[in-house]
Amino acid sequence: MKIKRNRYLNKLISRMNNGLIKVITGIRRSGKSYLLFNLFYDYLINSGVPAENVITIPLDDEDYARYCNPHELYEYIKNKIEDKGGKLYIFIDEAQYAITKEEMKNRDKPIRLYGVLNGLLRKKNIDVYITGSNSKFLSSDILTEFRGRGDEIHILPLSFSEYYPATDKDKYDAWQDYLYYGGLPHILAETNGEMKSTYLSRLHKEIYLKDICERYNLRDEQGMEALMKIVASAVGSLTNAKKISDTFVSNGNNTLSVPTISGYLTYLTESFIVEKAERYDIKGRKYISTPSKYYYTDLGLRNALLNFRQFEETHLMENAIYNELIYRGYNVDVGVVETRENVDNKKIYKQLEVDFVANQGSKRYYIQSAFALPNKEKIEQEQASLVRIPDSFKKIMVVNGNPPVWRNENGITIMGIFEFLLNEGSLEL
Repeated sequence: MKIKRNRYLNKLISRMNNGLIKVITGIRRSGKSYLLFNLFYDYLINSGVPAENVITIPLDDEDYARYCNPHELYEYIKNKIEDKGGKLYIFIDEAQYAITKEEMKNRDKPIRLYGVLNGLLRKKNIDVYITGSNSKFLSSDILTEFRGRGDEIHILPLSFSEYYPATDKDKYDAWQDYLYYGGLPHILAETNGEMKSTYLSRLHKEIYLKDICERYNLRDEQGMEALMKIVASAVGSLTNAKKISDTFVSNGNNTLSVPTISGYLTYLTESFIVEKAERYDIKGRKYISTPSKYYYTDLGLRNALLNFRQFEETHLMENAIYNELIYRGYNVDVGVVETRENVDNKKIYKQLEVDFVANQGSKRYYIQSAFALPNKEKIEQEQASLVRIPDSFKKIMVVNGNPPVWRNENGITIMGIFEFLLNEGSLEL
């Protein structure tokens, strides 16, 4: 099954031969290798690049384990490119395998892999592409270790617009599956719900949890897993390390301190398992440092972590909207609008929440996830924050289903989730 990932493929094509290291980052099993080794590789071959001029090195393959040593990796590449003419393309998959645990712990010493990559850039006929599953040692180092010569393409699991055409279901059934099992590409190859659930549960235990504990040398695997479950349960809710610590204590577990929990949250975001959305005071035009919201990069992994027992469609739809905005390249915050109301001749200050403030260059959209608007009272409740925003940027409410797009008397656009997800230009309607 060939899944189209044109948004990411076009990003790679537009960056060809730009003199920078193309760094494809994203959660494990999200399709980074498929994008590079299949879709982009096929594009190069169909464009006339000889196959021998594309050198592929999957470092997570046992056959290539020796090249996790940066010196061996450089020698291998040097031998492969020797005496070859024309443009050469180097693909290194899961590059973090060539970064040692010692290098991860001691950042005062240079990471040898980066020296190899910078050395390759000095060769004029080489174009370098790498993938990786950890932001701390790849995307966050692009501007430092690569000295401004890195170019990141961040990839997510399948968006609904990528997922739905690859199924044989109508969009309503496909949407329910997507909310339940998520968008990791291999899910489409599993033939029934039991196999999908087993796959996701195994990934969590054998890949994601194990990866984090090994990468950061964590001894308390149970503590990390318990934290992940709390974050998964709190999707769509404001939280921070202190609130999570209080939850642990209330459950009779006081083994994790607030600083430890804060570090664990950082590890989860660095591994792309969750994304952090900070709060932004819209009227005051400033960020509020805490609490924040955390959204799961893949809904299926979130559900598997909770043994598929917490299927709250309202929160999952909100998470899917957040992921879609990130997929489209927006920077996304949680909005706060402070208001004053007179209650019994007293001024009461209230903070109203805007689910998402999406920014991209000069564009800004305020978006509310409103699962259902059954009556006028619910509409008033959902739009309360939007109507108090003192600027003219577009305001949108996204509801479940597929109702026609309309604009109410307050100038707020109301659209269904399918219009929002499947129409590339939905924010402009």
